[in-house]
Amino acid sequence: MTLSVNTNAGAMIALQNLNKTNMQLEESQSRINTGLEVAGAKDNGGIYAIAQRMRSQVSGYGAVTDSLNRAVSAVDVALAAGEAISDLIIEMKEKALAAADTSLDTASRTALNADFTALRDQIKTIVANAEFNGTNLLNNSTAQITALANADGSNTITVQDENFALGAGSALITIASNASYATATQADNIASQLGTSLDNVNAALARLGTQSKALGIHTTFVSKLTDALETGIGNLVDADLAKESARLQSLQVKQQLGIQALGIANQRPQAILSFFQ
Repeated sequence: MTLSVNTNAGAMIALQNLNKTNMQLEESQSRINTGLEVAGAKDNGGIYAIAQRMRSQVSGYGAVTDSLNRAVSAVDVALAAGEAISDLIIEMKEKALAAADTSLDTASRTALNADFTALRDQIKTIVANAEFNGTNLLNNSTAQITALANADGSNTITVQDENFALGAGSALITIASNASYATATQADNIASQLGTSLDNVNAALARLGTQSKALGIHTTFVSKLTDALETGIGNLVDADLAKESARLQSLQVKQQLGIQALGIANQRPQAILSFFQ
């Protein structure tokens, strides 16, 4: 190899290798610091694009979960209220049947009617307060609620309302909002209506229960799907920290050797001085 003070090929090669080692060392340190093998598009453009699309899906499913949880809560409130109303109708029917006894005196029938009307008014109170986040599925104010089912909003789950309001317009509870009785015949008629109302209410509760279960099942599915997506993202972009730790130590040793090699190469031209002594 030609000795020259103008060109030091050995130093150039040593410097190139040292720069390469420094770049690899910086890359390894970045992976350890971030925990990511692909932290940005410059690391691997294709993998980064795939990971970003999957992250968007995970974010979308977060909104889906919130939507489903709101729907589940609204239906659960309606179920709790409906079950309480079913119990009240059973009590009202009992009072009406007792008052339908023709051998009962007027005072006793009046007392039974007072209990009956108190239970009737309690149904109104429950229906009016069966609300979650401004949604009431029992008072005929909301036709239906809709929950998101997928990340792009193209699929939804719909829950229909159930009209538990008292009055002639109600398809479920057939007694009037001011229903009461003064005679055995009136009490018997109301008891018959309550029997029909109880069947209607229980059928409505069955429908709400089925819809609540469907929402719960889909919520569980979305949770598992989100976990699977997050695992997939990790498989694509996460760094193997054990591997990177070993690589880091190796590169640190290599860096030190490169510095020494560069120092030796830089000293080589000094040999030229011996020719002039």
